[in-house]
Amino acid sequence: MARAAWFHCFSGIAGDMALGALFDAGADESLVRKALSSLPVDGWTLTVTPTQRGGIRAMRAEVVTEDTDEHRRAGDILDLLRASDLDVRVTTRALAVFERLAAVEGKLHGVEPDDVEFHEVGSVDAIIDIVGVCAALESLDIDEVYASAVAQGRGMVTTAHGLLPVPAPATLSLLTGVPSYGLDIPFELTTPTGAAILSALARGFGTMPALTLAAIGHGAGARNLETRPNVTQVVIGELTETDRLGVGQPAMQLEVNVDDATGEMLAHTIAQLLEAGAHDAWITPVVMKKGRPAHTVHVLCDPARASVLAEVLTSETGSLGVRSTNVERWPQHRDDGVIEVEGQPIRVKLGVGRVKVEQDDAAAAAWALGLPLREIMSRAEAAGRALRTDPVPGPGWTGLDGAVDDRAKGRRAGDATDASVSAEAPGSAEVTSGAEPTRKTARFRRARSR
Repeated sequence: MARAAWFHCFSGIAGDMALGALFDAGADESLVRKALSSLPVDGWTLTVTPTQRGGIRAMRAEVVTEDTDEHRRAGDILDLLRASDLDVRVTTRALAVFERLAAVEGKLHGVEPDDVEFHEVGSVDAIIDIVGVCAALESLDIDEVYASAVAQGRGMVTTAHGLLPVPAPATLSLLTGVPSYGLDIPFELTTPTGAAILSALARGFGTMPALTLAAIGHGAGARNLETRPNVTQVVIGELTETDRLGVGQPAMQLEVNVDDATGEMLAHTIAQLLEAGAHDAWITPVVMKKGRPAHTVHVLCDPARASVLAEVLTSETGSLGVRSTNVERWPQHRDDGVIEVEGQPIRVKLGVGRVKVEQDDAAAAAWALGLPLREIMSRAEAAGRALRTDPVPGPGWTGLDGAVDDRAKGRRAGDATDASVSAEAPGSAEVTSGAEPTRKTARFRRARSR
């Protein structure tokens, strides 16, 4: 059976809190220190001491570093990790966390992920926190990571970029798709480092999965809070066979019955729902009272978007009410890319063993080129399959809710994940690793998040 760790983030999570919780749950401190000492990073000390927060005994893991203004590029940190002598799974997990951080920070600052300069997150203490958490997970033989919904504070926080709102933009971006909620506490409860650890490593978010409990740990934050213990809790145990699917991503299904709308109106409603952020939307035919033919419009969405999508449902359909059901979903990993067929860009979605071409893009390309749609679809699928050079997830591959897939275990860290493809003739798909995009060649990057 798989051994799992579930982080209960009722007071948020930071890198030091996660590390302290794992030490408190029994992680071998000497093994973690040995892993950290193997890194070519100097000027730090790690202290691990018992303390109390809100009456709860917890472990405080604190990294003390020498004063420095040094900034590190994401690419340099990734190279450092790939060149290390860390255990393969420790390296894989640490790479996944920093790659996730680089992708988010790059998007926020408008630069390539490898060129991102980390400040707070790139400092020595964050490297030690992240690698330390990954080494502690390995010490506890953790196969799968899960987490609760994540608590957030309020106010402002001082960063290298000046004052930023709480939750910080990077924290919110890292937790896209992750259930979160705010507390009336004027401090930063969840840091970008803590958010990155969950975003990259957790297979699912929600209530604690069914476990045969083995250990519990609490990691202390730096300050005492007046209203609750400032700790992150971790629960360690074996997943039961009845819960092997794991904790799903919380979702909500909204529905309305409509008996006076045309097909065109319903199609427009579906388009508006998807534009407003629905995970999915669809229509099923039903028969209502007195034998009236009608339709049910269904919407699957994040609970945080439910009120917005309910408004779209009622305004577009004219329904007098909406009903909802709380559900869970287990989205599978997919990569999003863009290929080109004779200069026409076409989006594709890539799953293990499957290529899905964006029909609207293919239709536009067929119209522009004067070719049959079926030929464009066939050529785009062939080009997409060429992108999938490795159907088995490697380092940094993310599963449900950004989890490092178990199939990555044992793989060499740092495998290439970029490829370029051209599709100039039917059935042709030449793949060139690292090639620069041209008019008929498009860069594809493996997605790091959902």
